[in-house]
Amino acid sequence: MNFFRGVMGGQTAGPQPSGAETIQKLCDRVASSTLLEDRRDAVRALKSLSKKYRMEVGTQAMDHLINILQTDRSDSEILGYALDTLYNLISNDEEEEQDETAQKQADDLGTQFTEKFIQDPEHITLLLTLLEEFDFHVRWPGVKLLTALLKNQGVQVQGIILVSPMGVSRLMDLLADSREVIRNDGLLLLQQLTKGNAAIQKIVAFENAFERLLDIITEEGSSDGGIVVEDCLLLLLNLLKNNSSNQNFFKEGSYIQRMKPWFEVGDDNSGWSAQKVTNLHLMLQLVRVMVSPVNSPGATASCQKCMYQCGLLQQLCTILMATGVPADILTETINTVSEVIRGSQVNQDYFASVNAPSNPPRPAIVVLLMSMVNERQPFVLRCAVLYCFQCFLYKHQKGQGEIVATLLPSTIDANSISAGQLLCGGLFSADSLSNWCAAVALAHTLQDNLTQKEQLLRVQLATSLGKPPVSLLQQCTNILSQGSKVQTRVGLLMLLCTWISNCPIAVTHFLHNQDNVPFLTAQISENLGEDERLVQGLCALLLGICIYYNDNSLETYTKEKLKQLIEKRIGKENFVEKLGFITNHELYSRAALKPQPVFPSPEQMLFDHEFTRLVKELEGLITKAVHKSSEEEKKEEEVKKTLEQHDNIVTQYKELIREQDAQIQELKEKVSSMTTQTEQLQATVSQQQSQIQQHKDQYNILKLKLGKDNQSQSSQGDTQVNGLQTEELAQLREELEELRRQQKLLQTQLSEKDAQIDSLKSATQTAEAPAGSDNTEILQELEALKNQVQTHLAEISHLKAERQELLRRAEAGLKPSDTAPPSDSSSDAAKAELENRLAAQTAELERLKESRSGLEQQLAAATSTAAILQTEKSKLQTEVQESKKEQDDLLMLLADQDQKIHSLKQRLKDLGETVEDEDDLRDQTSDEDDEDED
Repeated sequence: MNFFRGVMGGQTAGPQPSGAETIQKLCDRVASSTLLEDRRDAVRALKSLSKKYRMEVGTQAMDHLINILQTDRSDSEILGYALDTLYNLISNDEEEEQDETAQKQADDLGTQFTEKFIQDPEHITLLLTLLEEFDFHVRWPGVKLLTALLKNQGVQVQGIILVSPMGVSRLMDLLADSREVIRNDGLLLLQQLTKGNAAIQKIVAFENAFERLLDIITEEGSSDGGIVVEDCLLLLLNLLKNNSSNQNFFKEGSYIQRMKPWFEVGDDNSGWSAQKVTNLHLMLQLVRVMVSPVNSPGATASCQKCMYQCGLLQQLCTILMATGVPADILTETINTVSEVIRGSQVNQDYFASVNAPSNPPRPAIVVLLMSMVNERQPFVLRCAVLYCFQCFLYKHQKGQGEIVATLLPSTIDANSISAGQLLCGGLFSADSLSNWCAAVALAHTLQDNLTQKEQLLRVQLATSLGKPPVSLLQQCTNILSQGSKVQTRVGLLMLLCTWISNCPIAVTHFLHNQDNVPFLTAQISENLGEDERLVQGLCALLLGICIYYNDNSLETYTKEKLKQLIEKRIGKENFVEKLGFITNHELYSRAALKPQPVFPSPEQMLFDHEFTRLVKELEGLITKAVHKSSEEEKKEEEVKKTLEQHDNIVTQYKELIREQDAQIQELKEKVSSMTTQTEQLQATVSQQQSQIQQHKDQYNILKLKLGKDNQSQSSQGDTQVNGLQTEELAQLREELEELRRQQKLLQTQLSEKDAQIDSLKSATQTAEAPAGSDNTEILQELEALKNQVQTHLAEISHLKAERQELLRRAEAGLKPSDTAPPSDSSSDAAKAELENRLAAQTAELERLKESRSGLEQQLAAATSTAAILQTEKSKLQTEVQESKKEQDDLLMLLADQDQKIHSLKQRLKDLGETVEDEDDLRDQTSDEDDEDED
């Protein structure tokens, strides 16, 4: 321990050892000491010296430190010291400010030590294994060390981790660590790990990185969060940028919908913190990554649709029209909205409907264009508005027509500011940047739209009082000839080239002005300075378009005359050389890279992306058109006509083939339907054939059986069959007689009931007593009669069934005799006798049928009589009830009269009069009668 006291600064006698010597002794102690405590103290001492003596510790102790990591896995403290020491050696993050030379030397030293460490890939694998330790003193320095290695030698370390089993998965576990410092440093580690490596980006994404990162962003407060939110967003950008697989996974996982709450801003947007501005800026970049024009069109369109459906586009437009939003956030929001609507007609139509919260409300497009043509607005904001306008019109012919319509005389509203008026105002303002932006914006209203190119020719401008209006085309050429700034002339020339390209009518209008062609030839033929070379190239392009799209309708400037003019005034080679000035310009290639106009300064704002595509398309065609002779042109025209004829013929044949294909398809459907029907019919026929075959087989079997029966009956006769039929006929006769007797009995009973009903009617008319009991008896008797009739009907049905069975047996007995060959004379006699008996039996059955018919008629008559009786009974019951009611009323009246008489008699008695009661008179009368009898 005395040795370590000396190393760590204790007082010792004699000369002090140098740093290199001390480090050498510590390294020896680490390598040779058997006690863990001694090794731990030595490693701790190396850690304390590793920053001051970085070179010495790195060169002498790195191998010993790696050996400690391999052998002393059980002691977390010594592992932590070793990892911290290695981090100090490899990391280039210096807290103290250094000059550039010292910093470069430190960076080189870190790179050297990193290369030494990763010479053996097992060292990275060892480090990944140590990251699985939960101990804070091991895990945290391990994370920092691996991050430093990735910063210094990212590609090599990425390759080692990629082939290491479960390497990326172990690092993803850091995001789930409950200790924020480890989780946050894990984010920094994953940022370095995913830089520029698509394979690792895919693995990280499929390890549920999106879900975890979005959860962390939400937990930390979204845009109001701190540096952790920024780290999460940077990692998300690494995973999604230029990685179509991860972008599709992000969209399919419905993570776009989770971005909407990030952009919810309040009414008061003042006082945003720098961290919030940074976070929101990164969030907007994340949206742009998903809809970037460099992505595949299908993926971009799908993300644009999703952003509209989930309300993200609406939320961005809210920020766009909000007040108090910082300028850089507003600029990035405009760029984001631009790419969300670019090429998506649904999104473009929605953006056209957005209004600014002003009084009166104005369309958002108008408000943005006001900023674009305002020279007091920031340059980057004006560029963003131009990009937004370009994206709004990209592949959107409806929007192009709406903008051009605001310039036409029939639709101009003097009381409001329109987009067209703002563009014209910017086109002719004193600010060259406004001229250029307005010219490019107008060019985009005409892009790939022949109709609007022709419509724009109708636009008339009022120059000054007392002078007639001039066309927009004429005004552009007038300003061009006045020798304004280069930026203004470049913008106007780009507008004119876009306008008249692929539009022969516009070419004729342009050539109709006699000053235009001389001006162009003069500009091209002059030897101007370096700044004017681009203008000369654009003039050559404009003149070349006049040649290529010339329909020879103007005799003064036909194709041939313009080419002769070029050859005399300029020279063909000189003309082609001047035409090449456009593509050779240094700013041309920069503008051709991407659609967004990004320029370091306003002076460098010269080329538009869509215009570079037009130049690339026309340069070769114009060069060929200038060099061609009239004979070659005639031949080409003849070839074109022939090709057009061939195309027309091919088109006709295509239409004929389409019609034939439709007919063939229809016939195929009919054939298919008929085939199905045929199959069904065939199946039905097969089924019927099988049934017929079964019936034939059954018929043959019965035929054989009956043939055998006839052979046995030829020797014995038909006594058994005939006897059976005789017994059945006798039984039928008995049953018939029984039915007749029952019918007579039924008729007798009906007659009795008729008499009873008649007597009941007469008795009801004369008698006052209730007749309820007699009616009940009649109903019971009628019910019994019905039951008897039902019984007779059932017996008749049974008799009918027996008759049918007898007929069937008789037919079965006769058929074999018809089909079987006759055996002898006895068989014929038996057949004749059987036929006679059957005839008699049939006659008897017919008579039974007639008898049954008579019984049925009698039964129907009885039923009808019963119904009539029932009706009369109901009437009688009603009359009886009415009689009862009248009788009750009379009794009530009699009771009232008796009461009145009794009261009057009582009053007479009270008055002293003699009153005889009816009872006394009745008694007296009865006595007199008795005396007379005596």
